[in-house]
Amino acid sequence: MKPPAFAYHRPGTVEEALALLAEHGDAKPLAGGQSLVPTMNFRLAQPAVLVDLNRLDALAGIAPSDGGVRLGAMARQRAVERSALVAARAPLLAEALPFVAHPQIRNRGTVGGSLAHADPAAELPAVMVALQARFILRRAAGERTLDAERFFTGLFATALEPGELVAEVELPAPTAGSGSAFEEVARRHGDYALVGVAAQVALDGGGRCAHARIALLSVGDGPTLAPGAAAALAGQLPTPEAIRAAADAVNADLDPPSDIHASAAYRRQLARVLTRRALTRAFARAAS
Repeated sequence: MKPPAFAYHRPGTVEEALALLAEHGDAKPLAGGQSLVPTMNFRLAQPAVLVDLNRLDALAGIAPSDGGVRLGAMARQRAVERSALVAARAPLLAEALPFVAHPQIRNRGTVGGSLAHADPAAELPAVMVALQARFILRRAAGERTLDAERFFTGLFATALEPGELVAEVELPAPTAGSGSAFEEVARRHGDYALVGVAAQVALDGGGRCAHARIALLSVGDGPTLAPGAAAALAGQLPTPEAIRAAADAVNADLDPPSDIHASAAYRRQLARVLTRRALTRAFARAAS
């Protein structure tokens, strides 16, 4: 299938792109096109105007920032995956990226494009929520910063306003004694996950859990936090029994869908198993 007719603009600066988005209220920014173009071809999306961001090198950087990492929204997923800086300062993101589709798609796909698309089965939104990332959103009138948890508002829905772009993503510096892990199950590698889990934990000086943040994907309308599971770990030694109890508690935070790929009951079982695996590895990394 082919998309309906649309007007096409390819600005050379961020300011020009923001001006075009402000001028055309029904415009869609085009980043890697790995999600937008297929939905246009199936006519699930029918923007009247496309604003191509691929000349905007100012939005493609990967840089250190206050002990953490700052990612430009146009940074290619493959570049982030291979970044030594990301591996050192945001290892959860580096671990999750190889699960995103296939290398050919990650070569074109961008960080900002995936986040703005807000697919509930996508890995990056859940990772950003687990890491407590901050998104810098820009429009012609200025910019604002929004926590990842507040950015995702529903099924393929975000807090982006008309004329607004995800410009950058700030990942905070990892705390002392922290560890992370990512787990997912898909029918084939590169397929959308049936369930995925991103876990970020930290140990105090006595080896007890000082912090835990667990975000799941493909179990709701967007990335889903599991506060009950995190609360079950607070102040606990990360023994196998404590981790199993936290994994059992995760289901109280979930209301997964049933579809042709998996039943809700199966997704609940996967959520328990993958949460236990992710927490076990995350705590082992924190301890080492």
